[in-house]
Amino acid sequence: MKIGWNGSIISQEEAVISFYDHGFLYGMGLFETFRTYGGEPYLLERHLTRLAEGCDSLGIRCKLDAAELRSWLRELMAANELPEAYVRLTVTAGEGVLGLPTGDYEQPNMLLLVKALPPSPPSLYVDGRELVLLRTRRNTPEGEVRLKSLHYMNNIIAKRELAAIGSAASGAEGLMLTRDGSLSEGIVSNVFFTREGIVQTPSVATGILPGITRGRVMELAAELPAIAAVEEGLYTWSDLLAADEVWVTNSIQELVPVTSLRDKAGTVHRVGNGQAGSITSELLAAYREDTKR
Repeated sequence: MKIGWNGSIISQEEAVISFYDHGFLYGMGLFETFRTYGGEPYLLERHLTRLAEGCDSLGIRCKLDAAELRSWLRELMAANELPEAYVRLTVTAGEGVLGLPTGDYEQPNMLLLVKALPPSPPSLYVDGRELVLLRTRRNTPEGEVRLKSLHYMNNIIAKRELAAIGSAASGAEGLMLTRDGSLSEGIVSNVFFTREGIVQTPSVATGILPGITRGRVMELAAELPAIAAVEEGLYTWSDLLAADEVWVTNSIQELVPVTSLRDKAGTVHRVGNGQAGSITSELLAAYREDTKR
């Protein structure tokens, strides 16, 4: 496997990062995950804007150029013989002294990884998946807004809980609540639901990641005649149980219908008629059409 390392292409065996890199020592680093359509990364500029803003807030002086990134990615995909790719772009703070710094990081490292897109059978977008309410609570962000940082322990703990329940193998997603019991987000997804034509999703004020796919879906939803309004707010598990439709979003799997909800007692609640609802399906079609532009 070939990987991207600070603008070059090398074999994964050649890749070495210093144990003094503050990405390793203190989790000072950020990443973006996205995918390609027709060999081109979708919503790349938005991903790079979020990454740049996060780096700036952490004092990581990183130059991100969309045209250069596109060229680098094409070269890396060709080296790995991938017509389409799951892409992860990581920026680490770079080497520093042992101890907490007060200044900026002037020499960050940039790592570009690709792999084949995971298979998503068409049936997934009809039959949907289960959303499991977890006991693991969503931690609060380190700063004012959650960054897509290298601090992923909370998500991994949640994933381990989902596996212990026995739902991970079935393709279910886990849902975390905030400390005060509000809906937050899935382990690797943002959550949406609709009732009486109104699309609702937890507010960024709950400490969720402001997902790139989440933002685009909200824009597309606002354009659909079937949708009366798009709202962000504070919601509860009871709101999900009363929803007409539920779905989750991320950059790799797009919009995936949620057709059953499992509570902490193990009781399963069916969503709607147990298949993707009309709004979910219409939004997914609009999203996929948008990827062709």
